Parts: sequence; C-alpha cells; structure tokens
Amino acid sequence: MSRVINLDSAGKDRTRLSKGIVLAIRELAKQSEPTAYARDLAAFIAIALQTIADGIDTSVAAWEKRDYWVKADRFRMEWMWAGTTASKMKAAVQADDWAVIAALMPVIAGKFGKIKVSDNHRLGKPWLGAYASLR
Repeated sequence: MSRVINLDSAGKDRTRLSKGIVLAIRELAKQSEPTAYARDLAAFIAIALQTIADGIDTSVAAWEKRDYWVKADRFRMEWMWAGTTASKMKAAVQADDWAVIAALMPVIAGKFGKIKVSDNHRLGKPWLGAYASLR
C-alpha cells in the first residue's frame, strides 16, 4: 500500500482564502450601495475568516508533535484575530449593519496588506452565493 498524500492542506487553504478575501475587499470597495452582490462579498469574507480560524489548530499540530510550543503559540497569537473578526462580520452581515462592515474592512485589509494578487489570477469569484450559505 502506498502513502496517501494530502494536497489540500490547511496552509494552502489559508493562502487561497486570504487571496480571495483580498479580492473580495477590492470588489466591496467598488460598491456604492448594499446590493445582493455586496452581501455576497461580505458574507464570503466572514465565512473565509471563520474557515481560516478553524484551520489554525490543524496547522500547528505538526509543530506541537515536535515540541515546537513557542512557534505554535506564536502562530496562534498571530491568527487569533481571525475568529473574533469572523464572528463580528457574520453578525453584521446577518443584521445588515453596513456601518460595522465598513468599520471592519480597514482592519481586515490591514491584516492582509502584504498579500499580492495579480490581475490575472485564477481564483474566479468564490463569493458568489456566499450570503445564502451564511444564512
């Protein structure tokens, strides 16, 4: 029996979702009023942040097996904001509170400021239908 190699790791998911969040923030900045498309964008950001927060323990499990506790704790502290911001964003999207969403956007954009996404990306539009799945 051969080894099973998992190509979809939590790190790859986090990178793909981070780039998707950056694209969604760019698109949301172009919106002038809350439409169904803007709701999809905001809901995608909330879902993606929660998915990132859920994958943190999976990422640090390998470090903890090797007793790299400091590295694991540092990584957890670096991404601790994702879970709390995701819950705030989800509540704001469900309440249709665009003032809170607008206040959270610079915070989220600041955290993902180093991520570069080219204009010729292959991510598509992962936010389509996100509002329906959030509800």
